[in-house]
Amino acid sequence: MATEKTLNDLFLETLKDIYYAEKQILKALPKMARAAQSEEGKAGFLQHRDETQAQIERLEQVFEIIGKPARGKTCEAIQGIIAEADEIMDEFKGTVALDAGLISSAQAVEHYEIARYGTLIAWAKQLGLKDAIPLLQATLAEEEATDKKLTQLAESSANAKGKRAA
Repeated sequence: MATEKTLNDLFLETLKDIYYAEKQILKALPKMARAAQSEEGKAGFLQHRDETQAQIERLEQVFEIIGKPARGKTCEAIQGIIAEADEIMDEFKGTVALDAGLISSAQAVEHYEIARYGTLIAWAKQLGLKDAIPLLQATLAEEEATDKKLTQLAESSANAKGKRAA
């Protein structure tokens, strides 16, 4: 008979998932920055790369808190989102719609991360992982702020530029 899985197990599996996702995002952001046509977009992707590095370090602290090695577990969801971003970069390269597409891909990433961190915070509270909560909350706040910045960038320029014929 299989051993019964607990919320602790689920927390660890989800932590591994987001750790893997953050590492994949860290690799993808410089490519997205190079592809972006606006200077504001390029700068935003590079700034988020630096934030992502700090987020990975916070996740490593959470692994320490629970006494587990910091290891990722393949996250099919983030692989799919990044693959879609790659498709957009290929299919819309050099077009007025490229930046709008990059922003939409980045927001898909942010929304995935927001969902994961929100869940981990709720579970950390349930499990009494008091030291992990502020680390996870700091990252969630950054992800939400990045999502807002992406929305502002899309609404202020990228979406409007994407309407024009090339």
